[in-house]
Amino acid sequence: MEPTPKTRDVFTLVTNRIIEDLEKGTIPWKKPWTDSGLPRNLVSGKAYRGINVWLLNTLGYEQNVFLTYNQVKDLGGSVRKGEKSHLVVFWKWVEEDTKNNDNASESKKTAPLLRYYLVFNIAQCENIPERYTPLQIPTKNDPIEVCDEIIKRMPHVPEIRHKGNEAYYHPFFDFINMPSKEQFINSETYYGTLFHELIHSTGHQSRLSRKELQTATPNNFEAYSQEELTAEIGACYLSSYAGIDGWDFTNHVAYIQGWLEKLKNDKRCIVYASTQAQKATDYILNHRGQEEAETVIIKALQNAT
Repeated sequence: MEPTPKTRDVFTLVTNRIIEDLEKGTIPWKKPWTDSGLPRNLVSGKAYRGINVWLLNTLGYEQNVFLTYNQVKDLGGSVRKGEKSHLVVFWKWVEEDTKNNDNASESKKTAPLLRYYLVFNIAQCENIPERYTPLQIPTKNDPIEVCDEIIKRMPHVPEIRHKGNEAYYHPFFDFINMPSKEQFINSETYYGTLFHELIHSTGHQSRLSRKELQTATPNNFEAYSQEELTAEIGACYLSSYAGIDGWDFTNHVAYIQGWLEKLKNDKRCIVYASTQAQKATDYILNHRGQEEAETVIIKALQNAT
């Protein structure tokens, strides 16, 4: 990973990139990537996380496989002339000096700082050794079976009821209500909607105790809209993990305009929501290794707003 030396507002860089997609009529966190695989680094094999998942996915490459410029060179390859690099963000932990008011002594603590580096898709490169290409995309399992397994794996999963024709999560009684599968256009749309509500449920005080869920009321639109964005992006992460594409837009234009307005007014909201969504997804999948780091990052973002 080779971070650029430039000092720039990374939140603005990311937000402007998302705004560009929305203004073209593309909703980045709704764009499926089941055919291209999850974005990952060719050399390390590690999948990108958080907002990087759909920053890279929406580029539209046949394979979501990326390398830094130095990685390309180390493999003996080269980047084709005229190709443009793509943004990947990461959190760098830096030491900060703090003063103790009682005795004016100084201490050090670490804090997360959002930085970025640049990558190229494998399709932008040439002379990559044959042992690295072509990279085979794993065959997907039955998506419905995988969806059911995700729900079973979730710790402290809420009760899921099927009554009436509304989908919602009830935070006080801690249950999800869903219309029957027969009321959806297909099973994948049913699970995409259920994943949205599962992400909401992670905010319950018995799970991740997310402040936006706790304070989301008709009188607190800011918390409500932030929680909705978290649920939208989290459902996208879960759907990509399961290999499904089941989005159903009833008011596409109004949806886009709503998010455009929010992003233009708050440059940090998309990074914050993506971090919350990743943490909620890790909880549902019972992947707990990143939870502590994500918690610190979320607190830092909250304090900065």
